[in-house]
Amino acid sequence: MAGKSDPTRILILGGGYVGMYTALQLQKKLGRREASVTVVDPQPHMTYQPFLPEAAAGSVEPRHVVAPLRRVLKRCHVITASVTEIKHDDKLVTIENPQSGTETLAYDVLVVALGSVSRLLPIPGLAEEGIGLKTVGEATYLRNHVLAKMDAAANTDDQELRKRLLTFTFVGGGFAGVEALAELEDMARYASRDYQNVSPDDMSWVLVEAAGRVMPEVSEKMGVYVVKALEERGIKVYLNTFLKSVEGGHAVLSDGTEFDTDTLVWNAGVKANPVVKNSDLPLDERGRVKASAHMQVEGLPGVWAAGDVAAVPDLSKTDEDPAATCAPSAQHAVRQADQLAKNVLATLRGKPTKEYRHAYAGSVAGLGLYKGVADVYGFKAKGFVAWFMHRSYHVSRMPTFNRKMRIVIDWTLAFLFKREAVSMGQIENPRAAFERAAAS
Repeated sequence: MAGKSDPTRILILGGGYVGMYTALQLQKKLGRREASVTVVDPQPHMTYQPFLPEAAAGSVEPRHVVAPLRRVLKRCHVITASVTEIKHDDKLVTIENPQSGTETLAYDVLVVALGSVSRLLPIPGLAEEGIGLKTVGEATYLRNHVLAKMDAAANTDDQELRKRLLTFTFVGGGFAGVEALAELEDMARYASRDYQNVSPDDMSWVLVEAAGRVMPEVSEKMGVYVVKALEERGIKVYLNTFLKSVEGGHAVLSDGTEFDTDTLVWNAGVKANPVVKNSDLPLDERGRVKASAHMQVEGLPGVWAAGDVAAVPDLSKTDEDPAATCAPSAQHAVRQADQLAKNVLATLRGKPTKEYRHAYAGSVAGLGLYKGVADVYGFKAKGFVAWFMHRSYHVSRMPTFNRKMRIVIDWTLAFLFKREAVSMGQIENPRAAFERAAAS
């Protein structure tokens, strides 16, 4: 425990939206002798996930959609390691460092911002065949994967094999799934210009959604427009349908549809980081840390939680549903981080904290180059205007002026010289050429 004259030890678990933005606010407002801030995350950067579809499509350089934690958090201590256990009774957190092994960290104030992971279902073949899109590594891999399948299809005359190679399946019709599908279809359509025997008509793009509509964050009318816009591009949309099996790349849908596919992108929801199950923190039935509207963990003074890993009451919906909690979205995470930092500061200085209350402003989404939908404060737009609103909003939320400018420059270069549609699959196994040389 820190002595009376020692600075309060603030430990932030997670360097994503909540973790990084909370630490950023704290380092700006805390005195050096007032508190120390330590951030723990398995990656040395924060990934701005709304830009991952564009990174996968080659419109944005993957390195530019991440913010280096050490560069942004100059006054914080950043540790690149995985959290394995939380023992609040002892005020200790166990971490696993790839280089130095296991160690424990003590704290006075704990912020749990571990985020979420993909929510997988017990579908035969999913774990073996599926690809996620939550990290910059997955975005880069997905671009290389799609282009590699196009290359393979161009080099074979086997029509059944070509059909399988050129069938790209996406499961999940939320923002992440629809944007990823639309951006990659747009990229593949553009890349097909360089192939003599692969055309857009040869490719089959499939979207599978268990609900009766896509993108529930926008109005129902806008959701219908999105489906029509996708279908006009030749994309097959299956609503009220779920994936039953994908063993060996053979997809079976609940409506009886069957087809072979070499690409299955899974975006059907997220769940709280399972690390919190290995803790003595109170959890709800969905495995999230129970928190108040002030983002204090229930019954544990000095412990805070926000973002996807936390069940924070959504005060804007409590009139309709008293048990409503904030959805796992970047919009909530960024705004929660701002209030969370203020509440931590208030507690340290003996002042009252405030509840997190967010009035829903709306949503914007990109559907490929110059295409999008927007539903903001009742203003609905589609096409180029919505696409421009989508890009403007997200670049404004990207941390640091450096990263904002790099992304704008990427967009400008893509406009002037077209997007980069080059497969660099060799980065998946960089030692392959060296190993072949050693064996010869």
